[in-house]
Amino acid sequence: MKTIGIIIIVIGLGLAAFSFVTVFTKEKVVDLGKLEITRDKPHNLNVSPLVSIAVIGLGGILVWLSYKKK
Repeated sequence: MKTIGIIIIVIGLGLAAFSFVTVFTKEKVVDLGKLEITRDKPHNLNVSPLVSIAVIGLGGILVWLSYKKK
């Protein structure tokens, strides 16, 4: 349980460092038989700082509980 808590803390720190991620999707613009024109459309995914704090806290609780059981 200790390693899972540490992994969750690292994920939370990653969310805190990179609060937004840009994902690209392909969008069909023109379709004329065999001629097909597409473009990449960007989508921004924002993560709230409160979510990253909550994930870090959850990982900290798991690490703390693993020490408490021993």
